Formats: sequence, structure tokens, C-alpha cells
Amino acid sequence: MRVLRAIAALLALGLAAPAMAQQFLTGDEIRQAFDGNTVSGRFVVGNRFSEYHATDGRALGNGGWGENTDACWTVRNDNVCYYYGPLRGRITHCYTVQAVGRLYVLRHLTDPQLTGAVTIEPGNPRNLGDHGKPWICDGLISRAPGQGAPMSRRLAAAQ
Repeated sequence: MRVLRAIAALLALGLAAPAMAQQFLTGDEIRQAFDGNTVSGRFVVGNRFSEYHATDGRALGNGGWGENTDACWTVRNDNVCYYYGPLRGRITHCYTVQAVGRLYVLRHLTDPQLTGAVTIEPGNPRNLGDHGKPWICDGLISRAPGQGAPMSRRLAAAQ
């Protein structure tokens, strides 16, 4: 319970403390901070998560509800977006990223319960992996339903 109060306090700081050094990251800053690193934290609802953001777009680890399979990440505009599961039934979440001191606040674009406080660790110190299960993000992300522009890094670069 103390941890949830601490997260609530951090989020309140992010909303109400203009004197504290804070900024919303741009897409390039998000990519630089997340790419090849591990993002770990807790959502306001209490679920913990830890995901290694592989440079090929895979999000390896636990997204807060169980071990990831077919999970991918990408940057769209000034948001980090995640895609979980196969095409049918795919779940999509996008967040703004706000730096508050040494921590970051991920604010879900549509569901405030999925807002969380995170830290970013260099590399993959927890050895999060795919457990030998193949998945390729380029194909998964490019077919995300209802997302407008292609989500694939390769297809987006071609436009």
C-alpha cells in the first residue's frame, strides 16, 4: 500500500510541481532512452512490469499481466506504443513519457489506471528474453488494427 501511495505522490508531483525539473520527452528522446534498455515500474493499479526494449522492436519480459509473447514497442510521434499478442485480439497501449527527476511517468493516452512510474536501466540486466519463442515485430506492428500510418519501422521509413 505504501508503494501505491508513493506512486500517487510522484504522479501528483508530475502534475502539480512546475518548479521541479520535468519535461515531456520527444519521440527521439523516448527512442534514445528506451532503445536497448530495460524499463521497469508499477502502474497506478499496482501491477509491476519490467520489459527489455530490444532494438528490433520486441518488448521482452512482463508487461504487468504476465510474460510477454508477441509483444512489440515503437515510438509514434511523441509517444511510446506497445502491441501485445497476435493480430486477432491484439492489445495496443500508447503513453506520453515525462521525466521527473531521475524517474519517468508513463501516462496512458486513454486509460488513467494504466499510468505508471518507471526507472530505466541500461541494457538488459535481468536477462529478459523470448524463451526461444520466435516473434517478429515488423510484421506484427505494421498490421496493428485501426492505427492509421504503418507501425513498422521499415514501412514508416519508406513513406
